[in-house]
Amino acid sequence: MLWRNGILAVAAALVVSACGTATGGDAPVPAAVSAADLAKVTLKVGDQKGGVKSLLTAANLLRGTPYRIEWATFTSGPPLLEAASAGAIDAGRVGNTPPIFAAAAKAKIKVIGVSRSNVEREAVLVPPDSPLRDVASLKGRTIGVAKGTSAHGQLLNTLHNNGLSTKDVKLSFLQPSEAYAAFTQRTIDAWAIWDPYTAQAQLEAHARVLADGRGASNGLGFLTASTAALGDPGRNSALRDFAVRVVKAQKWADTHRDEWARAWAEETGLKLEVARKTVEAGRDLPIALDDSVVASEQQLADAFTDEKTLPGKVDFAAFVDRRFGPDLDQARSNG
Repeated sequence: MLWRNGILAVAAALVVSACGTATGGDAPVPAAVSAADLAKVTLKVGDQKGGVKSLLTAANLLRGTPYRIEWATFTSGPPLLEAASAGAIDAGRVGNTPPIFAAAAKAKIKVIGVSRSNVEREAVLVPPDSPLRDVASLKGRTIGVAKGTSAHGQLLNTLHNNGLSTKDVKLSFLQPSEAYAAFTQRTIDAWAIWDPYTAQAQLEAHARVLADGRGASNGLGFLTASTAALGDPGRNSALRDFAVRVVKAQKWADTHRDEWARAWAEETGLKLEVARKTVEAGRDLPIALDDSVVASEQQLADAFTDEKTLPGKVDFAAFVDRRFGPDLDQARSNG
């Protein structure tokens, strides 16, 4: 198959490619290591429910990695990036908002790759019999959301678009599993969340969408890495290969949706109908980590700063590293 040839090409490139140049004043990119040295590397990767591990497994792209991978599971993006900054993991994929909060905290992380998903699956949900009929009716109500996640960003913009701020509502900061329980037990009035939890709440709790991410979310998701891993020759070489595999897996999933849904359900314990609803809505597709992406994230960061959720201005561009850009561009083009 084509992707097998791509993997071999990537592995070869890791050994023979010349040292690249990072952007934004980053330290020089380490030279690629030999195949023998790469075999000694263990890449520690953070993951979330229905995340990168299950995707790579389904696409058969975990076979033949020229390094070891250790996986760690997190409930959402913010704790994953905290672990990366602390050096507990080397990489992980998160939504559009966690890197902004990490940047505000001067975390030792960089964004190295990006994809975009269907923003209609980022939603503010209410129970089926809720009296709330529009965003304006959320004023004074309690909304569950995981702090610093993509749902937090989408909620912020949704409120702004309807003449409200987060000061006009009561935010209950809950991780997804906690929020689902609170939602079904009616201890919160609404829930800002993303797939697969959106699909799960719709199918199992008959949740109603009060507002979705259209006009409120950029739908971006980021592959991130710790600065320590990027500065280490072995792990940097492994990260290059890993990032390419993620791109290939995302492209595979878009054209093999039923296979991806089945593998996702098996890996996570989700009901197959939940996984299918999530996948059919359209999942993450890789895009270029270009200036428009940086500008979109800067707008979101500024919105949080304006609400004084974050202290001071965040310079998102300073947390972007495009060293793998040529490799990821080629992977997107060739599949």
